[in-house]
Amino acid sequence: MSTTAWKPAVDGIKEAFHASFTTHAYPTHTHDAWTLMVLDDGAVKYELDRHEHGALVSAVTLLPPHVPHDGRSAYPTGFRKRVLYLDDTVLPDELIGKAVDTPMLPDPLLRHRVHQLHLVLDEPLEAASRLALIAERLRHHFAGTAPVVHADPTLANRLRQLLDASLPHGISLADAAQELQTSPTHLVRAFGSRFGLPPHKYLTARRVDLARGLLVEGRPAAEVAVLAGFHDQSHLTRHFRRVLGTSPGRFVR
Repeated sequence: MSTTAWKPAVDGIKEAFHASFTTHAYPTHTHDAWTLMVLDDGAVKYELDRHEHGALVSAVTLLPPHVPHDGRSAYPTGFRKRVLYLDDTVLPDELIGKAVDTPMLPDPLLRHRVHQLHLVLDEPLEAASRLALIAERLRHHFAGTAPVVHADPTLANRLRQLLDASLPHGISLADAAQELQTSPTHLVRAFGSRFGLPPHKYLTARRVDLARGLLVEGRPAAEVAVLAGFHDQSHLTRHFRRVLGTSPGRFVR
């Protein structure tokens, strides 16, 4: 048995939880948040609102808030899971009834997007962008709402101006959406359509460019990381190598 729980710095995510269980069985309980779960190994049986259900590796499971459920491994070998607990800013309470009826979603694209989100929880803007697309797809499943393409051709340009003005620290997707009076999903789609890359990749590239100039000036990499808006030197190195194909140290040499 192993468990890891933390609070990502991502609007809408109350908690991230990774766990591996063999014999543990959850008693009946409730959450005050939406439970978005993917399995990496095994299978889970559970009762939700007194009806039997199952969770599989190939699907995404969404358990609604305030609805009693339990949980146990379907196999003696146990299961591994990754869970995100989402607040009501991500999904509205009016979808609870639909989620009770169909908590497991065999949607490969949704499964892939949730997996990608778990990989970038330490990158707030990227995580928020991925979460916005996940929420849109979940609403499509439960409410039948199709993706909406924003018609304002200036939206992407205005977001780029906001991102440029926010350097080096950046701006959250929620704050940008509020500033531009639109939804986070519209921002992500409009920016990608206009510039061919998502907002988080644009901001990261601008930070790398800023770091590049500071390194050429002779500043040490640890200092440059902070000045360019990265968490630390390893965070800078990871993105610097991805964008420029080399480490900060080799770049200045």
